[in-house]
This record gives sequence, C-alpha cells and structure tokens, in this order.
Amino acid sequence: MTRYVMVADLDRCVGCQTCAAACRQAYATEPGVQWRKVLDFEFGEYPDVQRVFVPVGCQHCADPPCMHVCPSTATGRRDDGIVTIDYDLCIGCAYCAVACPYQARSKVDRPAYAHGDEPTELERMQSNEKRIGVSQKCTFCAERIDDGLARGLTPGTDVDATPVCVNSCIAEALHFGDIDDPESKVSRLLARYNQFRMHEELGTEPGFYYLWNNRETARSQA
Repeated sequence: MTRYVMVADLDRCVGCQTCAAACRQAYATEPGVQWRKVLDFEFGEYPDVQRVFVPVGCQHCADPPCMHVCPSTATGRRDDGIVTIDYDLCIGCAYCAVACPYQARSKVDRPAYAHGDEPTELERMQSNEKRIGVSQKCTFCAERIDDGLARGLTPGTDVDATPVCVNSCIAEALHFGDIDDPESKVSRLLARYNQFRMHEELGTEPGFYYLWNNRETARSQA
C-alpha cells in the first residue's frame, strides 16, 4: 500500500512563508484563501519566551470528517491517502468546512483578484473557474504526483513529483513521501524524532506530522 504524508520540522521552520507563497503562485488561489498557511505562536514566560512557526493546511486524514458529511460525494479519499474534492459534484453547501477540525477548507462565491477588478497574468493562467462557489483546499499537489508517477518519478524524492510547498522550503523543514515505505525519508524521520499530529484525540488519523523538540536529540546524534 501507499499513503502519502507530509512532515514539518518545527525546529527548522523559520516562518518565512515561502511555502504559502509558492502554493499561491502555483494555484492562484483567491485573495484571503491560503491552502498552505504558517501560524506564528509565542509561548513561555519572560525571560524564557520561545517562538514557533507551524505550517498548516488540509491534514489528508485517514478518516476525514469532511468526507462523511458531504451530501453529494464530492469529497473523497484516494487509495494513496490524498483527500480530494470533485468540483463538478460539489454543491457548495460548506458542510465539509464546518466538519473539518483543522479549518482547512474555503469557499469563494465570486471571482476575486489580488489587484483590482482584472486578473493578473498569473491569475489568468493559473486560476480555476471551477473553484468558484464550491469547497477548495490543499490537494498535496495531486496532479504533480500523478504526472510524476506516470514518468517513473518518486514523490518526495524527485522535485517534479513533489508538492510545491516542499520544494520551496528554504529551511528544508517540509518533507513528503510514502509512510508505508520504511525507506522513505518521511518514515526515517518519524522513526528517529519526537513527533505529534494535530487533534489526534479526534481519531481522524491526520496525514500531516510535526517534528518538535528535537534539537538536543539532533545534536547528540550528529
């Protein structure tokens, strides 16, 4: 079997937002819509205050609540773990957005552009009119994965078969691959370092893992 997951190393993420920008460039999402976001948190008490940046988006759950509430079967889950939306089937009810515990879905009811009433050249080329009036979210760049696989490439290893946010990360904090392959980079990272997933208590089995509090471990094993 194959299950694609993403791993974010919070000890490495610098909060540059390059992953979010790369996603926006690739898909020309509408103003206010970010499939990939980076949250900025501060914690602790002075003088021991720390800051952490947390990339978020669709968690591509093994048991996605969004899929169960969808009345039109527009939301589905592929055999490789990627949660999808069929824009042709979506009726725009937004039940999925309410059900998603990760606030990963958006809906835009009318076309909107970054700079006024007319689209930029990039928006004209990259935007998808089928996204208007329906639910939308991160797709793990499923088209890139499928195209790469058709050419014999390995997602998470070969750039042309890997999500654009991962390729763009200047700190090498984002990783992607098949968790069912014990030799994949994501499997090796998860076997070695401390990790968590968001809202694991809900039983959704997210496909997005976070490495955290591993600086001492990394130094001792360097």
